[in-house]
Amino acid sequence: MSHTDSLPRRRANAGRHSLSGTLERVLPRLVVAPSLAVALFFVYGYMLWTFILSLTSSGMLPRYDFVGFAQYARLFANERWNVAATNLVIFGGLFIVICLFIGLMLAILLDQRIRQEGVLRTIYLYPMALSLIVTGVVWRWILNPGLGIESLVRGWGFEDFTFDWLVNPDMAIYALVIAAVWQASGFVMALFLAGLRSIDDSLFKAAALDGASLVKVYWRIVIPCLRPVVFSAVMILAHIAIKSFDLVMALTGGGPGYATDLPATFMYAYTFTRGQIGLGSASAIMMLAGVLAILVPYLYSELRGRKHG
Repeated sequence: MSHTDSLPRRRANAGRHSLSGTLERVLPRLVVAPSLAVALFFVYGYMLWTFILSLTSSGMLPRYDFVGFAQYARLFANERWNVAATNLVIFGGLFIVICLFIGLMLAILLDQRIRQEGVLRTIYLYPMALSLIVTGVVWRWILNPGLGIESLVRGWGFEDFTFDWLVNPDMAIYALVIAAVWQASGFVMALFLAGLRSIDDSLFKAAALDGASLVKVYWRIVIPCLRPVVFSAVMILAHIAIKSFDLVMALTGGGPGYATDLPATFMYAYTFTRGQIGLGSASAIMMLAGVLAILVPYLYSELRGRKHG
């Protein structure tokens, strides 16, 4: 075969390889494009729309007469919003701290290679498999003074015993904390247990040779190694706390009165039941700002760690 006959064939092969390479590069983008477009429209598009509505005087229906940040001024002057924000600080703070403590203790217990570890791990993780609605309903029965713990203890003969947190405006927010901790602490345990199992056993052996007690090993060596896990757990728990809605509606409905309102329930009430879309949108944007205040440092630390790693 002459050189002139093989030249067109080589060009044809090169063209086919070029087309194949282009398809390999473009095809994944074409497959992802529809879902990306849907996410951009239904997630980020609605975020933008919510922000626009928060700058208007929208009532029961959207209205596009812009009033600047007047809705935000109304929001911060609203007593119910201030109660919801205060409750979020109380609920979120206790929820995160208690979940971290219980999760770490359970993880350390299971890390001792005890018998029936799989059974215990399943029991601790089971509440996380339940929906928040189910958790709220169950704990509403348990904490109901006429049906739950108070009724049970009084039936044992302790007539003066009271446990009325669910109907006490000053204590109802702590009933939410109990239910939320019960559901989420097992998940935190799983995070810590995975972190503990990733630590090299040689650290424990070296500490044992130096005569360090098990408590000192965990306090001075193991727990500092779990800082990334702690950071991730705090981010996840804070995100759950800010968006808490189902649990509140199922357990207390925001009551007594609005004593257990959180920002999510406030937003729902004003947007969908009180016909104040502008004010409800402003509260939703404040919730978004809270989530971003948590996510941005987390993403920054992750990207910085990969860059230096």
